[in-house]
Amino acid sequence: MNILVGLSHVPDTTTKIVIGADGKSIDNKGVKYIMNPYDEFALEEALRLREKHGGTVTAVTVGGDTAKEVLRTALALQVDKAILIKGNSTDSFVVAQNLAALAKELRPDVLLFGRQSIDFDSFQIAPMVAELLDMPSVTITSKLEINGSTVTAERDIEGGKETLVTSLPVVISAQKGLNEPRYPKLPDIMKAKSKPIEERSALEVQARTEVVALELPPAKAKGKILGDSDNDIAELVRLLHEEAKVI
Repeated sequence: MNILVGLSHVPDTTTKIVIGADGKSIDNKGVKYIMNPYDEFALEEALRLREKHGGTVTAVTVGGDTAKEVLRTALALQVDKAILIKGNSTDSFVVAQNLAALAKELRPDVLLFGRQSIDFDSFQIAPMVAELLDMPSVTITSKLEINGSTVTAERDIEGGKETLVTSLPVVISAQKGLNEPRYPKLPDIMKAKSKPIEERSALEVQARTEVVALELPPAKAKGKILGDSDNDIAELVRLLHEEAKVI
């Protein structure tokens, strides 16, 4: 089975974000980057599929040189090949076009992605890649079974679960609960430092979106405590009407 898994390089969830001087990007000084948490489930599922069905796992990411860190982690977890598509665009369409172009070359049976990245939260990459490749797609997948060419996937929906049956090749986006990601062993981490990472130039694709500005959320306002007197009740009604604007 030929498996392609897409990985993202994102700021750690505990990192304090500071807006850069241009007002359109974050200041990278002091920012720790990690593998996108949802992509960890996608990578783990790719490794389990290889263990069960045989074949190869190729990890790919679109980004700059710093994105090699996530590929090193994937190599430490024993993926067969790692590819860096060098490009700095954060536009989902540009990223999807580059991933789809690689997939057309490698012709994978299964493409695995995390359900979303925790920085832009677009939820767009997996379905975009599927559309560009004219493949079936199952998003937010929490259970996956492949028997022969038949794919049975369970996905999370509001208020329950939905089971879908399709066929290979297929694009899957992984949800928390699909599996329990493994951790790389120290000897494998050391070996991964010397393993090759194939580098490719990104395709020149017209972006569909533009970052106009970034702003931090407003500081949380201090709470107000009121009693149960007639004056306090009147003040509460006024605040709900004039400030909270809920009545």
